[in-house]
This record gives sequence, C-alpha cells and structure tokens, in this order.
Amino acid sequence: MRKLDFGNLLITGGTGSFGETFLHKAINEFKFSEIRVFSRDEKKQEDLRQKINHDRVKFYIGDVRDKESVLNAIRGVDYIFHAAALKQVPSCEFFPIQAVKTNILGTNNILEAAKSEKVRKVVVLSTDKAAYPVNVMGMTKALMERVMVANSRNLNKDETIFCGTRYGNVMGSRGSVIPLFIEQIKSNKDLTVTNPDMTRFIMTLENAVDLVKYAFIHGEQGDILVQKAPAVKIGVLAEALIKIFNSSSKIRNIGVRHGEKLSETLITKEEITFTSDMGKFYKISADTRDLNYDNYFITGNSDYKNNNEISSDNSKLLNINETIKILKELPSVINNLK
Repeated sequence: MRKLDFGNLLITGGTGSFGETFLHKAINEFKFSEIRVFSRDEKKQEDLRQKINHDRVKFYIGDVRDKESVLNAIRGVDYIFHAAALKQVPSCEFFPIQAVKTNILGTNNILEAAKSEKVRKVVVLSTDKAAYPVNVMGMTKALMERVMVANSRNLNKDETIFCGTRYGNVMGSRGSVIPLFIEQIKSNKDLTVTNPDMTRFIMTLENAVDLVKYAFIHGEQGDILVQKAPAVKIGVLAEALIKIFNSSSKIRNIGVRHGEKLSETLITKEEITFTSDMGKFYKISADTRDLNYDNYFITGNSDYKNNNEISSDNSKLLNINETIKILKELPSVINNLK
C-alpha cells in the first residue's frame, strides 16, 4: 500500500455530527496542509466557521449531486472522507428519489471526480442498514457500497484507493434517539419508544472516528471496514437515561415507524466468506471475481461458508448498568446533567 503522507483533505457532509467531530481530530491530531469542509448548508457552515476559526480549514458550499461543485471542491485534494448523505429513515421512505440522488448518484460523482483528479484515497461512510436492507436509506447505502466496490475493480493499488466503513447507530448524533429522549426527560414527557425489544448496535462518535482513521490507514481497494460494537435494546436505553437523570418519565410504546427493522445486521452471512477479523475491526474484502460465470458452472465458490450473520440479535447485548456507564461518557448527557 502506498505510504500515506498528509496533504489536503476534503470532508463531504463536513457540517454533520461525524464531519464536525472528525474535523476537530484532523486539526489537532493530523498534519493536513488544508482541510476542506464541503456541504450545502451555508448556515451550518457559518456556525462551524465561527466555532473553528482555523487558518487550515476552508469551506466549500456545494452539493454532491452537482458534478461541477464536486469537481471544484476536489481539485488539489489528496484524501476524501465522504460523509454526505440523506440518513433519516422515515424521510427517505417518503422521498426515495432524493435519497437515490444523494446517496448513490452523489457518491458516484465523488468517486468519478476523485479518479479524474488522482486523489490518493476515498473513504465512504456507510451504515449497518445497508446489510439486508428493508428501507430506502439502507437500500441506497447498500447501492452506494456497490458503486464504490465496482469503481475499485477498475483501479490498482497504485491508483486512487476506494474503501468504505460500515457502522451502527452513533450515540448522540443529530437526529438520533438519545437527544430526543433527553429532551423528553427535561420536558417531563413520556419517552416515546417504537418497540422496547428493538435492538441496535451502538457506538460513540469517537468510535466512528477511530473506524474511519483505521480505514484511512489500512483500507485497500474495495474494502469495507466494520467496527465491532455491542448492541442494546431500545427499552434498556430509555430506562438507562431515566435512571441517569433520576426522572419520573414513563416509557410509552408508540409502534414501529416507517422503514424500521427490529434488529440490524453489521455483516451478512454471505459476506462472512470474505471477512477477516482485524482485532477491533472486521474487514470485508471485495469479491473480485469477474463476469466469466462459466468458471463457476462446474466448480462454484469453494470458499463459501454457511455462517451466521453478525446481527444485533446475536451479538453482546448491554445490560442496564453497562448502558448507563457508556451513556455517562457522552457529551450530550454530561452537558445536560450540569
């Protein structure tokens, strides 16, 4: 793998929860010559500009759907972390074409521009909802992964490297359930739970940043790097927050929303064949077989293993005390306890 030195970095969706967190890390821990924040929301950019106020950080307004604005932001860039996406499950259900345009076609715009501008590495951020997807968000993220892998097949390791990450729910990120629960507790309202037995993989923003850093250093063509993560029942999560805040709020079951699954999968049983255990992470290597199917009519894929998938149902489930311990370390919890 080509040695990674620190040139110019572009973060798409750079004003989101992950983008802002990684931006702070990039400023303080890495020595990028320039860090570009690319997003379409000028208000969020202005707020972040005021908060950061750093001479190595440059802001680019544009949309991943717009090839010209993408190309303008990518010129002169060495590395890209692609976090721009439509991520809200219900809104993607109601506006599926918008999710297609951003999550799939927008990603392809990033990859094509990266190839033409000879960017060294692109890391695209995906989600566990891409594994066995049942909702539009997951389906478009699954196709985003396939677009990345398909593009990587046409490149060697000395050209632009395309790889990805896949992870579960990031605790405390914008639009996630924890800020909602905290707001309901502070307002003395019931905590609205869609199904208390629903299970989700959970990780902190720091975990998400660690995964992307690992992919940045170790990811090779077509790899998808996956963070090993515990899971929790949503009912347990709600109970833990009620205990932390010593609240009298009750839990109210409101039923499953549009596009929700009862459990999530990090790695499918079909992907296990191509998966390596890397310690804190898993690596799903790209299936590099070509379109000459005649090779497989007789011999097939002898490496195929009929293993179980890695899901939030068969992974370690946190109990309420373990959940409380993790939650107490979140800035969104700490700040609201003051």
